[in-house]
Amino acid sequence: MVGCEPSAKGVHFARSSAPELVFHRIGVDDDPTSVGDESFDVAIATEVIEHLVRPRHLLRFAKQLLRAGGYLIISTPYHGYLKNLVLALTNKWDAHLSPFWDGGHIKFWSRKTLSQLLNDAGFRVVRFVGAGRLPFLWKSMIIVAQKPRAVAK
Repeated sequence: MVGCEPSAKGVHFARSSAPELVFHRIGVDDDPTSVGDESFDVAIATEVIEHLVRPRHLLRFAKQLLRAGGYLIISTPYHGYLKNLVLALTNKWDAHLSPFWDGGHIKFWSRKTLSQLLNDAGFRVVRFVGAGRLPFLWKSMIIVAQKPRAVAK
């Protein structure tokens, strides 16, 4: 297994937690070939994409590292229509999307928007799972997408 993390502190924590694994200090805006010429069956990004200014770079990065037919698994906070409506009606919208949090989330994804981003990048969504709370008020979502298989000539 190989991990990619842009912060030195994150890489240090990962290496001290799992010294038998390989971790690279690299982010989605960097050249993925610096990981080496290895390719992977699965790439996982947990609670990352909502923090990215350029989320398409995550998909480009993963696509370059995945083998044909490989899978990209993304988890991110869920922001579907019903959940957003409930937040607004219960007067929790400002607390939930507080602009006073330094850093934090800068993109808010629904199943539809994240699926569209993946499809536009050439992935095929194969599974969606809502996680936590009640259906359609989920805390998070997990989307599994597949890189196209190589076309036989």
